[in-house]
Amino acid sequence: MRITIVISVLFLFLAACKSKEEQHPHTESDVYYTCSMHPQVVGNEPGWCPICGMALIQVKKSVTNKPNELRLSNEQVVLGNISVDTIRMGSLNDEVVLTATLNIDQTATSAISARIGGRIERLYFKSIGDYVQKGDKIFDLYSEELNALKQEYILILNQLTELGNSMVDYRQLALSAKNKLLLWGMQESQIKQLEQSRTATSTTAFFSNSKGYITTLDIKEGDYVMDGSPIMQLASLSTLWAEAQVYASQLADINLNGESFVQLPDLDNLLLRGKIEFINPEINPDTRINLLRVSIPNSKGVLRPGMAAYVIIRNPARNTLSLPTDAVLRDSRGATVWVQTAKNTFELRMVQTGLETGNRIEITSGIQNGDVVVLTGAYLLNSEFIFKNQADPMAGMKM
Repeated sequence: MRITIVISVLFLFLAACKSKEEQHPHTESDVYYTCSMHPQVVGNEPGWCPICGMALIQVKKSVTNKPNELRLSNEQVVLGNISVDTIRMGSLNDEVVLTATLNIDQTATSAISARIGGRIERLYFKSIGDYVQKGDKIFDLYSEELNALKQEYILILNQLTELGNSMVDYRQLALSAKNKLLLWGMQESQIKQLEQSRTATSTTAFFSNSKGYITTLDIKEGDYVMDGSPIMQLASLSTLWAEAQVYASQLADINLNGESFVQLPDLDNLLLRGKIEFINPEINPDTRINLLRVSIPNSKGVLRPGMAAYVIIRNPARNTLSLPTDAVLRDSRGATVWVQTAKNTFELRMVQTGLETGNRIEITSGIQNGDVVVLTGAYLLNSEFIFKNQADPMAGMKM
């Protein structure tokens, strides 16, 4: 009898429990727990972060009507450092930065060569890098041919003095000999001294008709030279070339009429305005690289060939929509931004990008003037969406 009563009581107790379960069915919780430092840690119960050991915080699950929309709590917005701004039309400069090296301006170089054959008896500049002023004595030359012409000129002058301009036109002969001496490199002052002394020296001094630094020196004392043989090359460093390498894909972005600047990292990022002088019309078929030259002044003489530089080409500004580059998420499928549609509510939108310069990027479609766009925290929003929805927010998106 007692056993029957116990069984009956248990039966009534189980029936009551089942009735309560039917009246109060189990509902899924509308909250989850995550780590404020590591949002990838998600759990259904309170606990501790397995990465940093911090206590998990309670977060309400977002419920939105749009598949690509995400709603956050105030705490999540603060912890995620999410900031927004209203996008407006503004000026955007097209800027191309190229790696370059300073080189000698070849249009400001000059070559000194022998005007007549002979032997170099003395060389007054013997080192590459020496600076030669215009009018400086460069070398003394022993030339039998030049010495013979000097003697001939003296003889003509003596004949003109003794006989005058009789049946032979000595004035014309003297003028012809003098012009030949000038053609062979003698100066007016040297010829005048020859006329006064009527004595020819065995060697003749030759002077520089230009100025600059010696870049090549092709002779040494005792060498024999022929008519036209190179002696040295001079380069004036008053202007230099910044030679930059340009990939074929970058040529379309370079405006020859744009502003050109050369930045020198070795001189505290000194910025000098330059001028595009040349773009090689031929592209190297192996490297697909072209050459661009920008001429810059060197009035203070602080620039040297071989210095590293950056060539900056700025095209005219254009009025367009633009965002900081960090606000745009990009992968192989395209570019997206997060747009705030309501308080703490954000929607992912695919956009088309255009010009990118510095830390800003042009937006050509996908958002419009006046939209409120997430500037910082876009990557955290992407991660939060994946953790909450277990899905890629870009899946199935089309422009």
